[in-house]
Amino acid sequence: MTSIENPILPGFNPDPSIVRAGDDYYIATSTFEWFPGVQIHHSRDLVNWRVISRPLDRASQLDMRGDPDSGGVWAPCLSHADGQFWLIYTDVKRRDGAWKDSHNYLVTAPAIEGPWSDPIYLNSSGFDPSLFHDEDGRKWLLNMIWDHNRTGGDRFGGIVMQEYAPAERRLVGPVTNIYCGTELRLTEGPHLYRRDGWYYLLTAEGGTGYDHAVTMARSRNLTGPYETDPAGHVLTAKDAPDALLQRAGHADIVETQTGEFYMVHLCSRPLDETRRKPAGPGAGIHADDVRRSPLGRETAIQKLVWEEGAFPRLAHGGNVPAARVDAPDLPEHRFDAEPTLTRFAPGPLPDGFQWLRTPEPARLFSLTDRPGALRLFGRESPGSQFEHALVARRQTDLAFRAETEVDVQPGDYQHFAGLIAWYGRFKFHYLAVTADRAGDRVLTVYSCPADWPDARVEYPVQPIPLPADGPVRLGCDVDGSELRFRFAAGGDWRDLGIVLDQSAISDEAGNGPGNNFTGAFVGMCAHDTSGRGRPADFLHFLYEAR
Repeated sequence: MTSIENPILPGFNPDPSIVRAGDDYYIATSTFEWFPGVQIHHSRDLVNWRVISRPLDRASQLDMRGDPDSGGVWAPCLSHADGQFWLIYTDVKRRDGAWKDSHNYLVTAPAIEGPWSDPIYLNSSGFDPSLFHDEDGRKWLLNMIWDHNRTGGDRFGGIVMQEYAPAERRLVGPVTNIYCGTELRLTEGPHLYRRDGWYYLLTAEGGTGYDHAVTMARSRNLTGPYETDPAGHVLTAKDAPDALLQRAGHADIVETQTGEFYMVHLCSRPLDETRRKPAGPGAGIHADDVRRSPLGRETAIQKLVWEEGAFPRLAHGGNVPAARVDAPDLPEHRFDAEPTLTRFAPGPLPDGFQWLRTPEPARLFSLTDRPGALRLFGRESPGSQFEHALVARRQTDLAFRAETEVDVQPGDYQHFAGLIAWYGRFKFHYLAVTADRAGDRVLTVYSCPADWPDARVEYPVQPIPLPADGPVRLGCDVDGSELRFRFAAGGDWRDLGIVLDQSAISDEAGNGPGNNFTGAFVGMCAHDTSGRGRPADFLHFLYEAR
């Protein structure tokens, strides 16, 4: 094994925090409004990774009902000290406008699989918290501070620090602002390291769009003053628009057991057809060169050279992220490949699937009411921030096919269920079985491509009559920016004859880069806007890269 291919965590996996415990490596990534909260990945060679835990899995730890799209769990920090794992996370209740309501908590566990404790409330002064364990045993919480009095688009007030007292289970002592960043502004994502008599402060800057960057500063004293690396940003793609990995930033560093250093960071891969202007009419979907990344912000890794007394540097030179980097001197450790076809059975929801916001999944779905099927109970509309019966998995490939089979008897047009390509409440394409005004079963498409200021839903096909009963197979085929729906009702597959804009299911679509923070999902959903909670049964789910 000689190299690592980026990204190491494809699809929506942003804001990585990495820690080594013995010979094991773990990366925690943000999950935003998806439940359970925080996704923890495991590796033993920094090349092969698998999801091993989602620790915030009960109401006492996390309740995101009412959280906005791209709210919820931001930028977790995972560390290991004193024989246990420490996980810091934010639950963002408001993210738009002059104010943010961002509450920071701490949970701990003796092992990465848990059991994870109930949370300890820390503060609400800002987001991107991290916990630094100093050599003397004291612990310090860092976070960016939100300054609502600032204007001009930068309300990031710097990186603040306060001591955490484990015995008292609270923050103590003064709050100190230790670093205000560079002229790139929007300073966030702090991580602190102690090495060679220096405290090294790693931050993210420039916002999470295409000006994103990683900046490092250092000080002989814990509370500063911190001197910024005179060479500039350690990592950024802001001046390299042709690099494969864009929006590179929000990083963390780990040292291997053999003394090598690696940096994990978020990135995105814009679709080729949205990177450049089309040559002429009909040559592409977008004529304004708006880059779009349906897979969202992913996690990549870079090898570092960190000489004694010096700032770290990318091993391949410069500060632009590489698509392929040298692997560490560690034994290869592979995991079994994920199955393409999911069959449902009583027990926990299969790995890879999540739902939205609520810690009460029994109100959304059941794996026991009809053994061999996932039963979804139709709840509120696709625009709901509270109870939305949607179970989905990340889109991890630029080209893929997905299929399911739904058995549903909608009594009227307020009840509908099916296959959905989903980003958020105003960005989705939905192939649904429902009923017409006469109560007869029909197939329809609801599309909200996020291009319109009022985010209205369009109906790109006339309702298609379906048999009165029996399961209906639903499928979608995605190739870059194009999505095609198909269905089968007792016969061969039929294409709907329309092409939908899958690039609209991305961070950048709608309000511009950086205003949305998740990524595309594909999955199953049921809605019943009458409030009766009528069910739909899904018999299997298939996801296959193409």
